[in-house]
Amino acid sequence: MRIMSLDVGSVTIGVAVSDLLGWTAQGVETIRHTTREKDFARLQELVDQYEVEEFVIGMPLHMNGTKGKRAEQTELFAKELEEAFPQIPYRFWDERLTTVMAQKQLIAADVSRKKRKKVIDKMAAVVILEGYLQYLSNQKK
Repeated sequence: MRIMSLDVGSVTIGVAVSDLLGWTAQGVETIRHTTREKDFARLQELVDQYEVEEFVIGMPLHMNGTKGKRAEQTELFAKELEEAFPQIPYRFWDERLTTVMAQKQLIAADVSRKKRKKVIDKMAAVVILEGYLQYLSNQKK
């Protein structure tokens, strides 16, 4: 079963998918927002390509755990995603500090600032998915 994580921002959507066994997360791409129709058309191509059975959507909570405007926009995105992909369930996952973690990983890998800017959302989606996969693994134990 493959799981797809989405890091939904105001300009881009970072996308990552799990391997078939649900052990690892790989960054796929960063979708630049144009229209919701085009965003979902690209997601449909990726869903078909990777045979996705579940979405994990990063929930941008404030550090104190409360929801703000960005979280509300993410919830709206999720409702539209559910309408576009009714056969695929979704779950929210706390994404606090995922961008910071992704940034640190890219800096440690000596990725230039210019290149980091292009892949940071995809890497944040990887961090979100890794957290969720770890949670699932712990649930099985």
